Amino acid sequence: MGAVDKAKNKAEEVAGKAKEKVGEATGDKDTEAEGRKDQAKGNLKQAGEKVKDAFKD
Repeated sequence: MGAVDKAKNKAEEVAGKAKEKVGEATGDKDTEAEGRKDQAKGNLKQAGEKVKDAFKD
């Protein structure tokens, strides 16, 4: 299940990056901020997965 979670987290991060870029291109600060928030959330989840992996070994 860890690999699936990692893939979902990475997808969330990438989607956030895309949303941020759309916000920048359209001048929509709310969408841009939401994209940054989604990226941060994905990064935080990725960090959690790395911690779990560290304790598995």
